[in-house]
Amino acid sequence: MGESGSLAAMIDSLREDNSQQGGGGSIPGTPGIPAFVLEALEPSDVPVLIAAPHAGRAYPARLLKDMRQPEIAAARLEDRFVDRVAKAVAREIGAPLIFAQAPRAMIDLNRAPDDVDWEMLPRNARPVGLRALQSRRVRSGLGLVPRRLPGLGDIWRGRLAEGDLQARIDCVHEPYHAAITRSLNVLRERWGAALLLDLHSMPPLMPRPGCEPARFVVGDRFGASCHGSLVATTFAHLTGEGWAAAHNRPYAGGYVLDRHGKPGESIHALQLEIDRSCYLDSRLLEPGPGMTDIVGLLAGLVRGLAATVCELAQDRGGRGWAQAAE
Repeated sequence: MGESGSLAAMIDSLREDNSQQGGGGSIPGTPGIPAFVLEALEPSDVPVLIAAPHAGRAYPARLLKDMRQPEIAAARLEDRFVDRVAKAVAREIGAPLIFAQAPRAMIDLNRAPDDVDWEMLPRNARPVGLRALQSRRVRSGLGLVPRRLPGLGDIWRGRLAEGDLQARIDCVHEPYHAAITRSLNVLRERWGAALLLDLHSMPPLMPRPGCEPARFVVGDRFGASCHGSLVATTFAHLTGEGWAAAHNRPYAGGYVLDRHGKPGESIHALQLEIDRSCYLDSRLLEPGPGMTDIVGLLAGLVRGLAATVCELAQDRGGRGWAQAAE
């Protein structure tokens, strides 16, 4: 397939989400496709909002043309098809769900809006007197707009056009996080407490001598983003089902947990990284035979987490499960 055919196929491959209700934001350069979709039943069945910020696959044509190797870079940046896992779990449990359609290559929803590699912008578009040190993520090439990937090098053919970054923040980043805030506040109002379960996928981890590699990594910003009982519930469920899991290493969570995790206000946030070989095919490109098992595993996990959230709400004088279900 030629370059134009490949780009057209990538643009068309995931327009299936365009028919979803509850879309918000917009994708610059892709009219008619919202930046994210929010699916929620009112009243909610559980106090857990499931999110998939890195699953977006609606690529504007210009974005793909600006990439040096779009098919390789896009697939490596995506949490490939984790939105399908999230949708299946949410629909089985009756949980509210938010998932990105804007791709991570355009803007990373798990980065702070000032976590920018300013070298990617024209000089006249950089803040005056900029002297701030770059964050570790920016230095690694994975800031608010990813710049490079290990083994692949620079993602882009040139710098961002003037105005592109602010448009992406205004149209994608801020509306997405505002929708999460509203949804979590609604859940807390109904249940007395709420949990954001932020789903990601990771490449298979390298095994260490004498240790089985973790298939899941549970992140809570080293205890800052959620109550410890939610972490305990997660590990009890995963290990009880025979799955190896790790805590905060190598993934402790990012901006999503920093912004939304407020345990002192009865709003908790937990990140879960899934080894994508557990639910994708051997090439890690398409849904594989393990998808059904992973959906079942996570559905059970969300049920357990919902019960723990309700216990936390009751401890703080909230309504809890029985009262909210009345």
